Amino acid sequence: MTKFLLVVHVLAAIVAVGPVTVAASMFPPAARRALAAPDDEGAAGALGLLHRVCRVYALVGVAVPVFGFATASEMGVLGSAWLIASIVLTALAAVVLAALVLPAQSALVEGRGTDTVRLAVLTGVFNLLWAAVTVLMIVRPGSTTGA
Repeated sequence: MTKFLLVVHVLAAIVAVGPVTVAASMFPPAARRALAAPDDEGAAGALGLLHRVCRVYALVGVAVPVFGFATASEMGVLGSAWLIASIVLTALAAVVLAALVLPAQSALVEGRGTDTVRLAVLTGVFNLLWAAVTVLMIVRPGSTTGA
């Protein structure tokens, strides 16, 4: 069961988190292009598409911690420092995405915002948090599993 849960957890991370990080990273430059050419329907359409990808895959991304908790429980590592740090960083990434990145994207899509620099910084923070979680998942400092 552990291997099954781990496979689903990793696949969910790849399938859900990957598209969010890529689409979120593409959004600020696309928004700058759309703001520079307000009559360009293609640029506005690209913004809408990128925002939709971020929203949908953020929802799908809920599977990552769900299967992560199940896997950790099955492995008996819920109290490990590396896992606790990963949980905290994952929660922070979720907050940055849900409370800061997605609303800023919505504002730009709806024509209510223009601060693409702040959005780019927030997106970078979101991506760095996920990179840190990935490193912790691979390195697992203090782990006794030999990795």
